[in-house]
Amino acid sequence: MTAESEQFESISEEHYKVLMFGWKLAEGLRNNVETKRLKAYADWFYQQYLLPHFKLEQEHVFPIMGLKNVRVKRALANHRRLQRLFEDQENIRRSLNLIEEEIGRFIRFEERVLLKQIQEKASEKQLQEINDFHEQLAISDQDWEDEFWES
Repeated sequence: MTAESEQFESISEEHYKVLMFGWKLAEGLRNNVETKRLKAYADWFYQQYLLPHFKLEQEHVFPIMGLKNVRVKRALANHRRLQRLFEDQENIRRSLNLIEEEIGRFIRFEERVLLKQIQEKASEKQLQEINDFHEQLAISDQDWEDEFWES
């Protein structure tokens, strides 16, 4: 493993957690779990994982490519779209369905395209700054207790 890939390993681990969130949400939707339970889980995940992850990417990762880069613009638009869906309080079931549909596609784009390009362009100093900031993030290790996806 190269130094560059080691620096991005923690981001990739978070992306895996986001993909698992999407799978769990899909299972809940498929099994007609009560919307209130799904929304509680989505809100928790959004606050505990997604917002800190977005902050890391927006402030430390994406600027390496430049905020005018077409792929960075796409990622930022995806962040905004997901934030709107998570914060929707009127069409909750519809928003949960859209989150489930879009989150995997979005994460795969970041992993397969954007992060690879950023790794190629980033200096050792930039990679270390990303790693240092990531270590300071308050991302919860706590697990969600209502395992509705197991039903």
